Amino acid sequence: MNIHEYQGKQLFKQFGVNVLENRVCKTADEAAAAFDDLGGPVAVVKSQIHAGGRGKGTFKEQPSQHGVQLVKSAEEAKQAAANMLGNTLVTIQTGEAGKVVNQIIVEAGCDIATELYLGVVLDRENKKPVLMCSQEGGVEIEKVAHETPEKIFKEHFDPAQGIESYQVRKLCGKLGITGKAVRAADKFMKALCKLYVECDCALMEVNPLVVTNGGELVALDAKINFDSNAGYRHKEWAEMRDLSEEEESEVRASTAGLSYVKLEGNIGCLVNGAGLAMSTMDIIKLHGGKPANFLDVGGGANAEQVTEAFQIILSDKNVKAVLVNIFGGIMKCSTIAEAIVTAAKSVGFEVPLVVRLEGTEVEQGRKILEESDVDLITATDLTDAAEKVVATLS
Repeated sequence: MNIHEYQGKQLFKQFGVNVLENRVCKTADEAAAAFDDLGGPVAVVKSQIHAGGRGKGTFKEQPSQHGVQLVKSAEEAKQAAANMLGNTLVTIQTGEAGKVVNQIIVEAGCDIATELYLGVVLDRENKKPVLMCSQEGGVEIEKVAHETPEKIFKEHFDPAQGIESYQVRKLCGKLGITGKAVRAADKFMKALCKLYVECDCALMEVNPLVVTNGGELVALDAKINFDSNAGYRHKEWAEMRDLSEEEESEVRASTAGLSYVKLEGNIGCLVNGAGLAMSTMDIIKLHGGKPANFLDVGGGANAEQVTEAFQIILSDKNVKAVLVNIFGGIMKCSTIAEAIVTAAKSVGFEVPLVVRLEGTEVEQGRKILEESDVDLITATDLTDAAEKVVATLS
């Protein structure tokens, strides 16, 4: 689950991470008032969307305007906000579709001596979170990671202990941080790592991280992605969720208790089990097809959930065929077969439907499908299913 920059900075402040004063605004007039309230000679107006690269991003309606703008008066802040609000910002991370800006922040100016990059992620290979830093701060960090990964310095840490001071000093040496700024870095990095662990983050980035001429460290940005699996113990996340930033079909699936991710292919997939869903997508690709989604109905799906799953899949206009791949374990094949028949009658299929069942009560399930009047193609195994669903498109 992603949150906005301003929400990330609110969390930063709670954990003692140094950020600049800012005001969230939803109108141009509010932006002008925010500039006056901050009281500085300059401020920065920043679009709030769930995507990076906003500084270099441009608006579809006004290609000359960027998603982050420096302003020197209340009038300039008002104009910048007017250019952003309600318009579609296209960045390297949004793709050509872009995202509509519904709110902005006006942030105080900053005395910048050095810009750095800092991020915390889980290193699955080492089974520990890792703090990553680089002198190549700013909007080109993706390019740095791809072309010169040796410029990104890493320190793994125990989540129970947090990052240690000696590790911070090692990073400071590599980053060229000296003197008073080393003490500031110790506090800053320890606070960020603590936030990462306690808030169950999947990803946290500060880009850029600024070292001021006075030796302070300041987070000029805040990108936080929570691990959705931990949502049950973070009820406060509900208030931070911005549904307008999420894919409508994914929100609908989440409400129905389904795991769904929209992709760019044309073969819809309905599968039970995340691993089986990944394998299904892989074998579709192997046989020349392109999956349109990841959809895991889980082990205890009922007819209503399967019906909703079909409706979500078929709401994607790119879907030209559907593959149902079920391995009956906790869920019986007879149960899923009955659900497929019920769903087919409710939804109606105008695209080819290929069904592969295996596992508990598979013979009963196949019989239910054979005796139904649902127009479908049965498959004996996963390879057979993939070949048949791809063949329907040729």
